[in-house]
Amino acid sequence: MNGKKGSVFGSVWFMRIASLILAIFLFMYVNSEKNGFLRQTTRGSDSGNALMSNKTMSIRMPLELKMNSQKYVVTGYPQYVKVRVSGPSAMVTTVSNTQNFKVYADLTKLGIGTHTVTLKESGLNSELRSTIKPQQIKVNIQPRSTVTAPVDVRLNSKSVDGNYHVGTPRPALKTVQITGARNQVKRVARVIAYVDVPRDAHGNFSRQVTLQAVDKKGRTVNVVIMPSSINVEVPVSKQGNNEPTSSSSSSNSASSNSDNDSSSNMESSSSSASSND
Repeated sequence: MNGKKGSVFGSVWFMRIASLILAIFLFMYVNSEKNGFLRQTTRGSDSGNALMSNKTMSIRMPLELKMNSQKYVVTGYPQYVKVRVSGPSAMVTTVSNTQNFKVYADLTKLGIGTHTVTLKESGLNSELRSTIKPQQIKVNIQPRSTVTAPVDVRLNSKSVDGNYHVGTPRPALKTVQITGARNQVKRVARVIAYVDVPRDAHGNFSRQVTLQAVDKKGRTVNVVIMPSSINVEVPVSKQGNNEPTSSSSSSNSASSNSDNDSSSNMESSSSSASSND
């Protein structure tokens, strides 16, 4: 019996069967390891693809003008434009957050008048693509003009409660500068400071008011006023005080102008007489 058993384990068929079983187990083990490696590789590849995927975003950018701002004034252009940026996701997100590029219109070679200009961008990475909307704009270029204009204070109410009256307002500045396109500056008839007088005013008060440039018909003119606002003091006093009212001040002013004119006429006459002599 022992001899037979020994001959069975030592036979060729036994060795073949054992080798086959080991080969099957080894195949299954290697195959499972390979599948696990492939799954890990796939996950890594998907992660890399997510990082390298493309993205498109629309960014609102201020429009810059290249021009001689000391000599010309430009009107008709939008302050902001939209830029559609496409490219690698991470780069597009960075550009959207930092806005480290610019959109501009080159007007340096253009003269006075209306022009159609193509907008350009600079500063974007070469891997990014951009589209500007609108791609073209119309601008009006005019010579810059600066003049000095008097400030006209307007009180929207002069009726106050009780025995009080409103005197002549005193602006901090009597004249201001207005700057803009020459054709717009010529339209300006006056610069007005509107002051609201409360009905319960029982004493002097002051207001910081915004100035407005208007034409002969009272329509606002598109110019820059420097300064854009001034302080106005308005005297309010009881009836019978020495504080002059607007009407009395105007009368005194007219009387003073009349005296000055008379004095000038007199000097002119004296000069003429001396010349004749």
